[in-house]
Amino acid sequence: MNQMLKKASSVCAAAVCAASLMFSGASVVMAGSEIDEEIMTQITMTAEGLTQTIIPLSDEEIEAYLESGDEFTEGAMTAWDDARDEVGELKEAGKAEVEFSNHQYTATVPVDFEKLDAKFVYVFEDVEGVLTPVSASVDVQYPLSTTMKNAGLNTVMGLGTVFAILVLLIFIISLFKFIPGSPAAAKKEKKEEAPVPAPAAVPVQETVQAADDTELIAVIAAAIAAAEGTTTDGFVVRSIRKINRPRR
Repeated sequence: MNQMLKKASSVCAAAVCAASLMFSGASVVMAGSEIDEEIMTQITMTAEGLTQTIIPLSDEEIEAYLESGDEFTEGAMTAWDDARDEVGELKEAGKAEVEFSNHQYTATVPVDFEKLDAKFVYVFEDVEGVLTPVSASVDVQYPLSTTMKNAGLNTVMGLGTVFAILVLLIFIISLFKFIPGSPAAAKKEKKEEAPVPAPAAVPVQETVQAADDTELIAVIAAAIAAAEGTTTDGFVVRSIRKINRPRR
């Protein structure tokens, strides 16, 4: 980070000297408490100098800074490396706006690029009496159409993820019946072991009884015909009744 700050200082050294004599002209947003003019000037020039230093870096320089081991430097390089292909070539860098909140100073530098505009945002903290940048980010200003498109894609991806998880849960639950000892498996075994009702018995007795009565009628009719000396065509046996006679 020190190397980057030194490079940024060399870019804006003349401006810093002028700023020590007069107000820099940058717009300042007061939040919580008023910012001291000297602190505001220091933060403004540092933020603008860092922005002018970061944008023209080559691929080799970015790779070198990414391996510097400094948290701020690596974060700034990562943010710019992710955004530079989207924004295109530099057109113009604006004046920094400084805001103080929650014991932190936030400097925002608007920059116009060929494709999309962006804002370089730096957060400063008082570290042992020295204002030090602790984080940097690049906020690409997407048009409304791109924002709506990204929102739609995020919605579709979210719904798709939810449905995929539901299908997976249904599949997993359906496998519970194959796990020994699970309630689903016990219910399945109980259902399989349920006694099968025996087939209903065929009423044979009445048929046998009806056949016996027919044979008995035929025998009695033949006996009566023989006793009367006629044939069975001359009479019809309609019923047979047993007479209980007292025994002698």
